[in-house]
Amino acid sequence: GKMIESVLMEEGKRITVCLSTQVGCAVDCDFCATAKMGFVKNLTAGEIIDQFLQLQKISDQKVTNVVFMGMGEPFHNYENVLNAADIFHSHKGFNLASTRITISTAGLLPQIKRFIKEKRRYKLSISLNATDDGVREGIMPINKKWHINDLIKAGKEYSNQKKRMVMFEYVLLKGINDSMNNALQLSQLLKGIPCKLNLIPYNETDGVYQRPDETVIKRFSEILHKNRDEYRVLLRW
Repeated sequence: GKMIESVLMEEGKRITVCLSTQVGCAVDCDFCATAKMGFVKNLTAGEIIDQFLQLQKISDQKVTNVVFMGMGEPFHNYENVLNAADIFHSHKGFNLASTRITISTAGLLPQIKRFIKEKRRYKLSISLNATDDGVREGIMPINKKWHINDLIKAGKEYSNQKKRMVMFEYVLLKGINDSMNNALQLSQLLKGIPCKLNLIPYNETDGVYQRPDETVIKRFSEILHKNRDEYRVLLRW
């Protein structure tokens, strides 16, 4: 009787589903609409997989990629999420390559370290959303426990594994983390780390946060491209 959300994204032959792992969320990111719900419950592996099945029914093409990036914090539901991922990957399940399965986290450091220690083959995505701890704590209270440098270090450790490249997510918020200095700081943070950087201009809800102007987004992206070292910038318009 609870409500969750799932997303089907069609980009040419790449068909991606974004799956919820919880009803609500306990991480309480200030810019996130889901955070306003609070935490209700964890989803079972079956409830997570059922979202995939429902989305596959309405897609004209075969789903090629799975991202655990819907409602909830995946690593707060570690066992069920990894069980679901294993079923998606298994040749007895959905036979998806491990590189087509991504688990996104707001930055739960103990679970990230566990994920690395267990040598999980799925892709890892870490939400940074700021270049210094003060700003990140204001929009992501979880930063009071695990700071940016610790997450960067963990991401580098993940990328040092064979055939692995961590992705860092960065949601652009107008007047909060979108300055030219922020872009330079971000490029320095990622210096020497084989990774992907996913820039996501904020999708406005009814809160106080806003999407930056297009000129600001473009300039931010250009600075990152100009100063990139081993990272690759992806811009989600």
